[in-house]
Amino acid sequence: MAADQPDAKVATINLEDRLSLQYAALATDTHTIRSLDWERNRFDIEFGLRNGTTYNSFIVQGAKTALIDTSHKKFESAWLSLLLEHLDPTEIDYLIVSHTEPDHSGLIGNLLNLNPNIEIVASKVAIQFLENQIHRSFRSRAIKSGEVLDLGQNPQSGVEHCFEFISAPNLHWPDTIFSFDKGTGILFTCDAFGLHYCSDELFDKNPEVIAADFRFYYECLMGPNARSVLQALKRVDKLPQLSIIAVGHGPILKNNINLWLNQYREWSTQRSKGENYAAICYLSQYGFCDRLSQSIAHGIGKTEAQVQLVDLRGSDPQELSSLIGEAKAIVVPTWPENPNPDLQSSIGTLIAALKPSQWVGVYDSYGGNDEPIDSIASQLRKLGQKEAFQALRVKETPNSNTYQRFEEAGTDLGQLLTRAKSIALMKSLDSDLDKALGRLSGGLYVVTASQGKNKSKRRSAMIASWVSQASFNPPGLTVAVAKDRAIETLMQVGDNFVINVLREDNYQHLLRHFLKRFPPGADRFEGINILEDVARGGPILTDALAYLNCRVEQRLETPDHWIIYSVVEQGNVADSEAITAIHHRKVGNHY
Repeated sequence: MAADQPDAKVATINLEDRLSLQYAALATDTHTIRSLDWERNRFDIEFGLRNGTTYNSFIVQGAKTALIDTSHKKFESAWLSLLLEHLDPTEIDYLIVSHTEPDHSGLIGNLLNLNPNIEIVASKVAIQFLENQIHRSFRSRAIKSGEVLDLGQNPQSGVEHCFEFISAPNLHWPDTIFSFDKGTGILFTCDAFGLHYCSDELFDKNPEVIAADFRFYYECLMGPNARSVLQALKRVDKLPQLSIIAVGHGPILKNNINLWLNQYREWSTQRSKGENYAAICYLSQYGFCDRLSQSIAHGIGKTEAQVQLVDLRGSDPQELSSLIGEAKAIVVPTWPENPNPDLQSSIGTLIAALKPSQWVGVYDSYGGNDEPIDSIASQLRKLGQKEAFQALRVKETPNSNTYQRFEEAGTDLGQLLTRAKSIALMKSLDSDLDKALGRLSGGLYVVTASQGKNKSKRRSAMIASWVSQASFNPPGLTVAVAKDRAIETLMQVGDNFVINVLREDNYQHLLRHFLKRFPPGADRFEGINILEDVARGGPILTDALAYLNCRVEQRLETPDHWIIYSVVEQGNVADSEAITAIHHRKVGNHY
């Protein structure tokens, strides 16, 4: 295909504040402007970024010219200047808006100032969002799956560029569309298949380098919509062979396309098994509803429970009724006190579809004029629903602690939904095997981790016994962390954490404390003597025998745990005469 031409040179512009831009050819008549944000360390639902991110936009030139997405507002001056170097804005016929999140649509208003005649091509929902976002009139064309946009034949190359569109709602916003250029075989997917990884490398030449970030991105943004991912993949499978997947974040996928597609398919199939799922409702582009709902969904996803995000603004009434009626649990946001008729109709559909046997939770959208959360919770209780968790209130602009609390509430709900399955698994092993596994003993440790500062500081802790030294040089160890542990979020590649080694003659009070169930957002260190800021990564327990400060190097996935290999950077022993507390189990199929 035309996209198989040799890689073109990459022009890089360095800006201040660790920002830079790239302009590069991807294929015949197709270029990208990549905005490289080297030091961005938080994104969307407040999950941490270890390697920054990029915001990718694209130019395709046939007889007519299309620009696919813009960039983040922070790149305003430099991005527009670079665009002007290579293209006269008055020659842009179409702006294809893959979705309207500000990191991709932040410069649409600026672009319309340069050329008010541009026709914006997007999903119907996206156009509605843009009308409220840029506060000006614009030419538009609402498109859906199967429709095409023909740019015609480029007079120089002779290649004809014709886009076919694929609706991909909830990946990860309700307005998302994919665009497939039949002339080059390039699929433009915006957030889907992307990753937060900032590098001068244009393509995915070394998959092992970016694999961890690719998986982490999927888990945080795409996993909660696994059913929608599978629906989108079915549509993608009907396309001719792809030459490139032009993603909105990270390196462009060219060298390992089947690997990335198959991983999305495998992960989403696994997440979609079983009929019991939680429907997490949200109001797109209202308050902090998008991010807060994602946090709850991410928490549920850490268990083996299934989850489905449901946009109350964009869902078809019949689909909404089906998703709510079939769910085992429903989580709903506060909504505006005076919703418009369409939203009021969706709320009515939601309430009518509820069943007495379902678990229901409520959370604050923090939209500024929300219906009081107590009023909504009371309305739901009168319908006979069981309370999934205490109402999640938001009294100030959400920060890292808020998102952690919402995530932990989601995990608690996920454990509630999988409780029967967990009990069955405990009884499923042969008794002899069960007893034999239980004879494996280990030390007793408290793993602690913290990130951020002041109000945005997040920290957590857990009891661990599956800890083992794994290398001499560098000194390294492994620790097994159950997927549904709250602390797992703070133990990604590049993170630091602390292993506190408990002592045989003084550990019972710590064991009792950290084995308690903590409510979402609770301070796990309240009443415990700790040393802060001594070791990078987490608090040190003053009653511990020793501590080891560790940096995560790799994560290996097992069915129910993450095996985390870490390099030990620092350590100390409080009492060289004392010995480590040992944990002896009786059974080997649960803690």
